[in-house]
Amino acid sequence: MIYLDNSATTRPCAAAVAAVHDALTTCWGNPSALYGFGMAAEQRLGQARRQVASALGAEPERVFFTSGGTEADNWALYGAARRLGKRGRHIVTTAVEHHAVLNPAKDLESQGFSVTYLQPDRLGRVSVEALEAALRPDTILVSVMLVNNESGAVMPVERMLRTVRRRCPNALFHTDAVQGFLKVPLRAKALGADLVTVSGHKVHGPKGVGALYVRPGLPLPPLLRGGGQEKGFRSGTEALPAICGFGAACEAGAASFREDAAHMARLRDLCRETLSALPDVVLLGAGDAPHIVSFSLPGHRSQELINRLQDREIFVSAGSACAKGHRSHVLEAMGLPPEVIDGAVRVSFCPENTEADVLALADALRAAFFETPVSHGGG
Repeated sequence: MIYLDNSATTRPCAAAVAAVHDALTTCWGNPSALYGFGMAAEQRLGQARRQVASALGAEPERVFFTSGGTEADNWALYGAARRLGKRGRHIVTTAVEHHAVLNPAKDLESQGFSVTYLQPDRLGRVSVEALEAALRPDTILVSVMLVNNESGAVMPVERMLRTVRRRCPNALFHTDAVQGFLKVPLRAKALGADLVTVSGHKVHGPKGVGALYVRPGLPLPPLLRGGGQEKGFRSGTEALPAICGFGAACEAGAASFREDAAHMARLRDLCRETLSALPDVVLLGAGDAPHIVSFSLPGHRSQELINRLQDREIFVSAGSACAKGHRSHVLEAMGLPPEVIDGAVRVSFCPENTEADVLALADALRAAFFETPVSHGGG
């Protein structure tokens, strides 16, 4: 099997699997319990928080665990709206965000907020100038993803943040870093963002766990209320096995980050080179991120490409796996023709992939779509 859909999910690494197993079989107490067994679980929870925070470049006490990136994004948007809704009613985001940002933004519009959706260029990039032109005196929140999961565009978040601080110093800045975490350089504290979203299963940890970084001093309203876990910010008994797996994956990923990013970038470049040599293949997006290559074969449907490759045990995605059955809103926002969008496929790498995987992908496409079978007529 050649798995090339790592932007959808990654295989849990050995360290994550071991940590999950240990939390399920050995350290399975409730971290809120006031006896030794529960306190041991609380210590394990603290260790995982430090592991995630270290990889993220954040203060451990400002990392709050959630059920995943979607919950963290929802919390960031709804929390910011509740926190600053009396000061202003304007939100700025991009038209290429994950639906975990776009759908809450649309819901806030129905509640009377005004939302500006910044449009990308044909490579999927959103400019600092476009953001600056959209800012208003009543802007209270800017949410821009770090890496787009389809175009591979790396957004100029650091420059955008400086612009927001200069023009709207009271506005909050959120970045969905789910696709960028442990792929491109990111240090939350140094960046200075108010809110940063990350997710476990995108970095070789388990599914069902993520985190929101909340900068020191920001009293973000909680999304879930209950028993007061996570310092009252996110109530509910902590999913300790998943959290421990997330922490272990972050520690392992941070240790090899530079080598992994360089390896994936080489695979990206090789993939773009080999695909561009095939007739009719159209490369899509900026391809800035080291792990994402999107392309299209106009005249063929995405599902056809997926099926043909699956027959050869090569697994890719038709854009975002989170938008099943819908034409990509990212590629539409980039202004690409319908026939290009309908034939679009995303390839996404992890450190385990090899050059042989890339060459096998090109060979499979060549055999399935470009080589005419030899006819052996009867008679």
